[in-house]
Amino acid sequence: MDILIIILYFVIGLVALYFGGERLVSGASNLARMLGISPMVIGLTVVAFGTSSPEFLVCIMAALQGSSDIVVGNIVGSNISNIALILGVSAILCPIVINVKLIKVEVPIMILLTLLLYILSIRHQIGRLEGGFLFAAIIAFTGYSYYTARKEPYKSKAGFEEIKKNGGYLKQAVFLVLGLAGLIIGARLLVDSAITLAQMFGVSEFIIGITAVAIGTSLPELSTSIVAALRKEQDIIVGNIIGSNIFNIGILGLVSVIQPITVEPSLLRFEFPVMIFFTILVLPLMRTGFRVSKREGIVLLLLYAVFMFLLFNPIWL
Repeated sequence: MDILIIILYFVIGLVALYFGGERLVSGASNLARMLGISPMVIGLTVVAFGTSSPEFLVCIMAALQGSSDIVVGNIVGSNISNIALILGVSAILCPIVINVKLIKVEVPIMILLTLLLYILSIRHQIGRLEGGFLFAAIIAFTGYSYYTARKEPYKSKAGFEEIKKNGGYLKQAVFLVLGLAGLIIGARLLVDSAITLAQMFGVSEFIIGITAVAIGTSLPELSTSIVAALRKEQDIIVGNIIGSNIFNIGILGLVSVIQPITVEPSLLRFEFPVMIFFTILVLPLMRTGFRVSKREGIVLLLLYAVFMFLLFNPIWL
């Protein structure tokens, strides 16, 4: 009976994630047009921060409980999942046209922060000073995104008046808030049920973190990206994925300020290099014709499957 209740929570979590993603994309994209802000900027900031909220909540709770493996596994696993799984699925559903500015600015920032995280982890601990630096970098990134949004107003193709007739600012803001709430609640239910089921089978904390927790907390990004793909909101898809990876690193920094995080040496030999590989892979992938095709999406999913296989069958050791 207990298992049935856990499975029920899991299903409810999935449903909440989907509807939360649908409301979030609807509210964010409409607000972007009404306020003259590019959907890509909204995706890089508001949507990315919102869909990264589950990672933040899980990491804070895990850190306060002394579960550093879940914290690190969650962030590393989420960043891998965002690119390999979510970008892959999104590209299969809807080939993604890439904004040139993203390749010149935001993707290099994501790569630099990922490499910086690896360098700071070499001593096997991320302390308050290192964490503060990472978090400050994310604050600077958010400020830069806001500055560029104000500097380059976005002209809507849909038309201000048409969107205004659908409810105006207040209605779209309510949609956005309800979407964020649905994502957070759904992720919480899903992650809790996944962790409970995993612990029943005696799985280690790190494996729980990089699989059940990482995939679970990445489901807001996945559901949001799927809904955005179905709505042809390509800028929100890419902005959400890149922005979430950047925010996740900032989240790890903030958590480290609250409670220093220990990094297991084994992570630096496999999981961290895999995260770096997928992060760097984004650049040539997006530069190829300035789009991510269905074929490239399939390749990303196959690479993710290989990663998961090696994670549970470490033949490379």
